[in-house]
Amino acid sequence: MSRSPLPHDDEAAYDRDRAARFLDGAARADGVSRRALLGLLAAAPTALLTGTDRAAAAPAGPAAGLATVVKPLPPEHYRVLGTNAETRWEALRGSGFTTPNSHFFVRNHTATPLIDPSAWRLRVWGSGLRGAPSPENAVVFGLRELRRLPAVERAVLVECAGNGRGFYAWQQGQEVSGTDWGLGAIGLARWRGVRLADVLHRAGVTSRAVDVMPRGLDAPVTSGGVELGRVRRPLPLAKALDDVLLAYEMNGEPLPPDHGGPVRVVVPSWVGISSVKWVGDIEVSDTALHSPWNTELYRLFGPRHPEGGSAPLTRQTVKSAFELARDIEVRAGRTHRLHGRSWSGLGTVRSVEVSTDGGARWQRAPLRDSPRRDAWVRWELPWRPARRGPVDLLARATDSAGRTQPAESVHNTQGYLFDAVVRHRVQVV
Repeated sequence: MSRSPLPHDDEAAYDRDRAARFLDGAARADGVSRRALLGLLAAAPTALLTGTDRAAAAPAGPAAGLATVVKPLPPEHYRVLGTNAETRWEALRGSGFTTPNSHFFVRNHTATPLIDPSAWRLRVWGSGLRGAPSPENAVVFGLRELRRLPAVERAVLVECAGNGRGFYAWQQGQEVSGTDWGLGAIGLARWRGVRLADVLHRAGVTSRAVDVMPRGLDAPVTSGGVELGRVRRPLPLAKALDDVLLAYEMNGEPLPPDHGGPVRVVVPSWVGISSVKWVGDIEVSDTALHSPWNTELYRLFGPRHPEGGSAPLTRQTVKSAFELARDIEVRAGRTHRLHGRSWSGLGTVRSVEVSTDGGARWQRAPLRDSPRRDAWVRWELPWRPARRGPVDLLARATDSAGRTQPAESVHNTQGYLFDAVVRHRVQVV
């Protein structure tokens, strides 16, 4: 079956075409058989990554931590979830615009590998390059070679696609699979590194290239008895050449192991699985590529979505969070300052409204930061509760694309892209 060239400038059309090519057998699945992938697709509403995607919350005691994570995870900073660690929003109060490395959430599919920066190598190869069609004759970069390229630094959010997943059950009473994240699977850092475009041009990318697929150096993942290999996810060439970074520093420090050191991919505004950690090789292909992380595990399934699932997830949604512990006690008759942050994957945050009476009335919250793409804005406003008892605080943002957080998020069985207004309960005493 013949097809027209892939559209590089339209993400949704591109991914629809890629999915169709795979079902026609025209896309390579990179080490996973088409039969196995179709099996995973059929089971996608309940399929899970072994030991990673669904994990019960572990008790956060005085020595809370994970054998799969290197850095300390003090309970006042983190909520531990299986192999992952969620940032507590109250810990970000007063931390500044960016998230300190000590507070940045951890999303691991397996365990953090410890990689010697001096021995690390990035192999760039594939049919979309001149003269490097296979891993054996790849163009190789060490950390020293990367640092010789023009350096760029950008403040960019990284957010797990399942951020807010827990609220499907907690707030909407809907069952979903996956880690029960609150809103803390997100962080904003100053990433310093090189443009992926510069590396691809040095490697000899050609006009035939279609897909660029980074692959991590963490351990292979197994799901349902099928080994899926190392974490990897293709990007359309247009995105790879646009704003994607290969980062080797985080907030002015060498990239820590838990956050992808020595080098990771940072894909602004896209779901976090695209920002592959511990990158070790990048395939540049002149045909569409496919992996479990491109479709089966990061698509929307359910009655309100297309039969067979949505296109692969790319951009994030609009969200808001209070820098306040849930069920905290506040004094009646006193003025309190409510602090929070809002963000969007499609544009900048234009405005934020807050309700202190469960949604009956709303007031505009002054923004503390100039809105910018790929980052959040901080906001605050005074509140003087008059009556004792439980109160639901609500915050909703509107972005530059005109999207406002809804009262309810459209359900999907894997619990991705929760965007509804979260009811933040506090106790007035």
